[in-house]
This record gives sequence, C-alpha cells and structure tokens, in this order.
Amino acid sequence: MTTELRPWLFPVELWEGESLSHFLGRVRRRNHLSCSALGELAGIGGVISRWEKFRHNPYPSDKELTALGELLGLELGQLKAMLPTEPMKLEPIRLCGACYGDAPYHRMKWQYKSRWKCERHNLKLLSKCPHCGARFKIPSLWEFGKCDRCGISFSAMEG
Repeated sequence: MTTELRPWLFPVELWEGESLSHFLGRVRRRNHLSCSALGELAGIGGVISRWEKFRHNPYPSDKELTALGELLGLELGQLKAMLPTEPMKLEPIRLCGACYGDAPYHRMKWQYKSRWKCERHNLKLLSKCPHCGARFKIPSLWEFGKCDRCGISFSAMEG
C-alpha cells in the first residue's frame, strides 16, 4: 500500500490587491523555502523565481496556478487576482509609503504603466528611497519593510 505524503506548510493570508511577488516572498519566508523548493513542492519547477521578478512571459497557466493553489490551500481565482490585469512596468519597483503604512504589502496596481500616483493618498508613487536614492528590491524580498541601504521604513516615505 502506497501512501502519498503531502507537504505541510504554514498558511499565509492573502491581502487585497497584493502582488504575487510579495505574496510568494511571504510564503517562502514563513516556511523557510527557496524559490526552487517551493516550485518543486508544487510540481511547477522554476517559475516561482520568474514570477517573483514580475516575469510573466509566458503568462502563468491555470495548470501552474492550480498546482500552487493546491499546495497552499488557495483557489485558482485567488491566485489570478494577484496577477497584472493591465500593462505593467517590471522596473523600477514602486510603492506608496502612506499605503504601506496602512498595510505593509506591495500592491500589484503600483506597477501598472498607467499609474504614477496613489489614487487613495494622491501621492506620487516612489521608485527609489527619497532619503538615499536606492532603488527598491523586488517585493518578494521586502522582509523588513525598509530601504536596504539606509534603513528608512517604507511607511516613513511619502511621494
């Protein structure tokens, strides 16, 4: 008799409008996994690393997202909601410091080409630290919510 063991992972709550990059980083840190390990557990190979960098070409397939969802206990629609719905900028990574202060996560809409300011706070989206000028790392690496060079918190940054 063969019994398949399913991996057990700590759950990570989805946040409204969160980018897939940021979410995957939180999942990996919570469960002490590398990109390749998460992809291997889901049976989808190395796509996790590409997705964290907003490289959605080829676009994530329903099959890949379903496999990831089964591993993480999420529905296909929940994962699709974290993907871009309009043309986006891969770089630079952008943020609204006021939004980040309200809830510390990267919003997918901040990367859209059509956006240059936060609709909620009417502030310009930042593409680099206003204190030291360092560009922001990809959201999957935002572990501490601050500039990696000078240490100022994202929530203290305003456009």
